[in-house]
Amino acid sequence: MSRPVSTYRLQLTPDFGFAQVAELAPYLRDLGVSHVYLSPILQANPESRHGYDVTDHSRIREEFGGAKGFKEMAGQLAAHDLGIVVDIVPNHMTVPVPESGNQQLWEVLRDGSASRFARWFDIEWAGGKVAMPVIGDATEPVEDGQVVRYHDHEFPVGGHYRLVDWRQGPGYRRFFDVSSLIGLRVEDPEVFFATHEVIFWLIDEGLIDGLRIDHPDGLADPQGYLEALRRRSGGLWTVVEKILIGEERLPEEWACDGTTGYEVLNRVTRLFTDASHAAELVGLYGEFTGWPAEYEPVMIAAKREVVDLFFQAEVSRLARSAGADPAAVAELLVAMPVYRAYVRPGGEPSREAVDIVQRAAASCSPAVLPFVEQVLYGSADVVTRFQQTTGPVMAKGVEDTALYRWFPLSCLNEVGGEPDQFGLGLDDFHAYAAALRPTSMTTLSTHDTKRSEDVRARLAVLSEMPQEWARQVREWSARVSFDPHLDYLAWQNLAAAWPISEERFTDYLLKAAREAKTRTSWVRRDLDYEEGLRAFAAEATRLPIGEFTDRLDPHAMVNSLGQKLVQLMLPGVPDVYQGNETTDFSLVDPDNRRPVGYPRVPAHAWDEAKLRLTRQALLLRRRLDPALPYEGLAAEGTAAEHVIAFARGQAAVAVATRLPVRLAGRGGWGGTSLMLPPGSWRDLMTGTTHTGKIPLAHLLGRYPVALLERHDL
Repeated sequence: MSRPVSTYRLQLTPDFGFAQVAELAPYLRDLGVSHVYLSPILQANPESRHGYDVTDHSRIREEFGGAKGFKEMAGQLAAHDLGIVVDIVPNHMTVPVPESGNQQLWEVLRDGSASRFARWFDIEWAGGKVAMPVIGDATEPVEDGQVVRYHDHEFPVGGHYRLVDWRQGPGYRRFFDVSSLIGLRVEDPEVFFATHEVIFWLIDEGLIDGLRIDHPDGLADPQGYLEALRRRSGGLWTVVEKILIGEERLPEEWACDGTTGYEVLNRVTRLFTDASHAAELVGLYGEFTGWPAEYEPVMIAAKREVVDLFFQAEVSRLARSAGADPAAVAELLVAMPVYRAYVRPGGEPSREAVDIVQRAAASCSPAVLPFVEQVLYGSADVVTRFQQTTGPVMAKGVEDTALYRWFPLSCLNEVGGEPDQFGLGLDDFHAYAAALRPTSMTTLSTHDTKRSEDVRARLAVLSEMPQEWARQVREWSARVSFDPHLDYLAWQNLAAAWPISEERFTDYLLKAAREAKTRTSWVRRDLDYEEGLRAFAAEATRLPIGEFTDRLDPHAMVNSLGQKLVQLMLPGVPDVYQGNETTDFSLVDPDNRRPVGYPRVPAHAWDEAKLRLTRQALLLRRRLDPALPYEGLAAEGTAAEHVIAFARGQAAVAVATRLPVRLAGRGGWGGTSLMLPPGSWRDLMTGTTHTGKIPLAHLLGRYPVALLERHDL
């Protein structure tokens, strides 16, 4: 068993399976990564492009090459000194249930609560039946032999289910508001082992070295799940997709090695963002859109709307179980500031959990107080279900609604991000970085980020030049306009993702508008509005956007390389998302899951520098002790705020430029210098050797970053 030093995330699809991954082994070895990090590998819907809609936990996905293909891939990777980390989905399975698909759910729908698989799923039986929300038109279900068909859905004849309107809440716990994904009860030991049998086989065979746990907040007992997983896996390296808000930290009791790194991503982004123009950027947003200057009311309103729109079934079930007023249940759900407070039934809640729930209640009416007691000290059903519902409300209300409504600077609108928190001081960043776990994952881009790291690097430049940005938006808006609110988001992302096709940009704007839910939505589409949006996208992409982006790019390249160096050299296990060793200007999924061509060949100087930096940093990480301490280094001189520098023990030093527009405006580095730790240091980017106190104009003359390795030991 080898612990990952670094990972490279690959998105498996029916077109890119295990054989194609195996072919990348020489390239990934030379890039310097230690482990390939794969999207879910278990059998999912055959056409699935993501794999989170698992249909069968007993099989490795046939479309990827099955068990035989996996073993062959693992052998090829191992021959190149590469291990494997896999993404697993313990929270849910897919609901579409042709008999050849989710066999367990098929039998439950056929046999009801007496089924041997009834314990698998978190179902609320009503009159012996479970509500299945699939009906979308006047078409009648048709009986065809032993199967009832409704469009592409299949159900057993004479089963224990009711087909209801697709907008109606289901009779089962689901993933967020996605009724096509049914919640699993992995807290049941039988279900736990049955749904992990293939994963445990791969661990026992020594074929995988790590796990990424999808959406642990959906589980009845994340702590108990992770404890069971650690016991059975023998302590395999495990990270969780846990979204931490603000100063929230991963629960110390969790038996895992850390998170997938969104909290690091957001701090690195803010480190390269200029806070001095925050008020000006918020003012511009209000001027162009007419929306308020405060984010919190927008967020609260969005959470309230999604509770009303999507989660009435969950609210009603909680209210029935608690004997509470549904309005009080909804009010507390909306007020919760984090994804989950981690109260476990039957035990005394932690001080942190009590504080979180009581702070939320303090912003509510007195009517919620009896329900607060139930949430903290009530029955197992109430405590657990409330914990499982707060995450979906946060995800849908914030990630998928508020972040599409309030966006003065959209590089801050990331998963777990706080869009009203501009910038991050050097001292605060150093203090945060010094406390990072050496085993936790760090990242800049994922399959779920709203924008790729280089799109965010371009957007960060806007924080330093709000007046020029305002002039540019006014010019574009005078030529093409549609919806003032959406337009302002569109211009940010069009400039930052340029060049982008009309088709890609249209798809992004349609998703953004539907997520915002102000003029159209996924469930209440305004076809006239969407047609107007398509026309706007077509016209906007014909404008000379590249002229402005070209002015951004010298500064965006500085941000891009700086954030990459910081992320790759921080304590932790750095992850590189597929293709992001060179520049990538992708927007939200599915745009960021497009196929990637290999090997990555630099197309310009930015590509060349980013690829060189990524390779040198990853190769260096393989030579370093992961537990080396982090020590922030302070520059001396008038431009000291423009450098982020830190040492990893006595073995490596990372130096990066920040806020490049302001740096250029003050005339460059001037006499600003950095005192290197004792010893002789070789810059892996340039091959130059340095010692002692060095002028930053010299150190950062060729590249805006320096990666130094001690070479006199």
